[in-house]
Amino acid sequence: MQRRTLLTTFAASAAGMAAPWARAQNEYPSQAIRWIVPYPAGGGTDVLARAVAEAMRASVGQPLLVDNRPGASTNIGAQVVATAKPDGYTVMSADNALLAYNEHLFNRLPFNPDSSFTYIGGISRFPLALVVNPDFDVKTVKDFIAYAKAKPGDLNYASPGNGSPHHLAMEMFKARTGTFITHIPYRGAAPAMQDVMGGQVRCMFLDLAAGLPIIKSGKVRVLAIGSAKRVPQLPNVPTLAEAGVANSEVFAFQGLLGPAAMPAPLVAKLNGELNKALANAEVQKRMSDFGMESLSGTPEQFHSFARSEAKRWGPIIQTTGVKLD
Repeated sequence: MQRRTLLTTFAASAAGMAAPWARAQNEYPSQAIRWIVPYPAGGGTDVLARAVAEAMRASVGQPLLVDNRPGASTNIGAQVVATAKPDGYTVMSADNALLAYNEHLFNRLPFNPDSSFTYIGGISRFPLALVVNPDFDVKTVKDFIAYAKAKPGDLNYASPGNGSPHHLAMEMFKARTGTFITHIPYRGAAPAMQDVMGGQVRCMFLDLAAGLPIIKSGKVRVLAIGSAKRVPQLPNVPTLAEAGVANSEVFAFQGLLGPAAMPAPLVAKLNGELNKALANAEVQKRMSDFGMESLSGTPEQFHSFARSEAKRWGPIIQTTGVKLD
């Protein structure tokens, strides 16, 4: 009788402790959600995060507030998320840098890209394009390579920062073509683009999410696109493979992460809301206008995609010799 009483008391106590947490999950979200973007405002990652966050706002019932935390190849923003409570109120836009590159670029990270986060879902991927200042007298990738080889060290290229997809794309290009071009890292895509347009730096790999408007305006000249096939937004622009640089597919991708150990109901809730936002007509139009492809799907699908990219880029980064610590 006494043992039964103890078991009953324990069960009641456990149920009492679980009830507030279960109630909190049922009421989620009851406050604003912080959305970390590990880049400055104005770049492709920031622009897309704000569009998706706004589309999610109505059905989520709470604002999703973008918090820009740039620096250290996205590690600053990632550390904020990795150490946050897994309560669904801190999420992050994560891209190639965190999920595919950094484990190969840094000897030591304060977190594990595979296990220190909860994978919520994919957002998009979009190709990078090789662009030059329009006053730079090269019209094709062949011309560009010939110039770089004839004048090694004369060319500089911009990127949004060390370890960004744009940085690694050019380093891969250099390795594939045997050219030497000096890297000039910036704090974000916007200032990098400004200096290429202004001629202070003559070239860069530019993501279409941030760069398609200036490509179409003629403020930069696009030589090739880093996708497997031509994109409808730039049908006359050859792929890098078509231009003679084989095995050179380069794209940026983004997804949504949270801290490790987020409860499954919260992950399912956010994944459903994210996929709903990606199906929104305005979001789809914006993504199409900027050459983006949706990566909507399950958390497991996004995790598998990200890990496959990490495996693909490991040997490439080793070949380039790039290290960030």
